[in-house]
Amino acid sequence: MKEDRECPLSQNLETHERWMTLALQQAEAAAQAGEVPVGAVLIAEGEVLAQAHNRPISAQDPTAHAEILALRAAAIRQQNYRLPRTTLYVTIEPCTMCVGALVHARIDLLVFGAREPRSGAVVSQQNLLDSASLNHKVRYQEGVLAEECGKIMQAFFQSRR
Repeated sequence: MKEDRECPLSQNLETHERWMTLALQQAEAAAQAGEVPVGAVLIAEGEVLAQAHNRPISAQDPTAHAEILALRAAAIRQQNYRLPRTTLYVTIEPCTMCVGALVHARIDLLVFGAREPRSGAVVSQQNLLDSASLNHKVRYQEGVLAEECGKIMQAFFQSRR
């Protein structure tokens, strides 16, 4: 992670954990629905704009990731496809599709819990948010409630084996 892109975790740890806890509740809802347990919460000025969890199976929509659904709901609420000065909390490192959506939506800060070693597009497999070619720079911070976020994924996939 580039130094100029980092968000100092210690500055807002309590706030980050508060919002990530809501994202974890969304992830639990996804697991209960038989979806991969990823939750997302979009915040602006200390208020929740939108919350969502993965729904590709139930929505029969391959784009119905938690991040995308939260962005869609917030865009409708704000009546604008751009969502500047917002922070997205997501339990698992976003994939390539979701990273692209964050850039297009002009999200200011992404905070995610656990890494996604197979398809994470922020630090694990790709470093898309560090690309010099992007027309908008999304800052990011990883590791907020990482253990809890990772455990819900592990438990979900262990229960399906």
